Amino acid sequence: METPGAYAIPAGVGMLEFNNQGRDDMPYTDIVTALALLQFVWFGMQVAKARGKYGVQAPAVTGNDIFERYFRVQQNTLELLIALIPGLYLFGHYFSPLWAAGLGVIYLIGRQLYSMSYVKDPRSRSAGYALSALPVVILLLAGLVGAVMRLAGH
Repeated sequence: METPGAYAIPAGVGMLEFNNQGRDDMPYTDIVTALALLQFVWFGMQVAKARGKYGVQAPAVTGNDIFERYFRVQQNTLELLIALIPGLYLFGHYFSPLWAAGLGVIYLIGRQLYSMSYVKDPRSRSAGYALSALPVVILLLAGLVGAVMRLAGH
């Protein structure tokens, strides 16, 4: 008779129940993650629309100042998104999924502000960038601290 592994799901318990035991607030982090990904997809759609409107044929990424602004918004969002998502889950795992989701909402607002201000005038992007970059840094640093504390037995 085989002994079930440490991660075996007990009989009669569904996968979602097993994965979320004691974590009723993780869906908030999941929702923010989905919203961040959808926001990125929306920015990509804005790039496609600008490509047509300003006559920038693929694969070119230059040729019109306004198009380039939309493109930079999408690319800068990708640069932050790659750090945001693991940061959300690290912070949520070691500290609080609700606080992680709250910081994620600040990120989403910051990205939208960044997009609107950057397309209008790239020099006005600072507030939106700060509102999106700062939560990412907090999430990642806190996640790192949480992992180190766990290793140290705290």
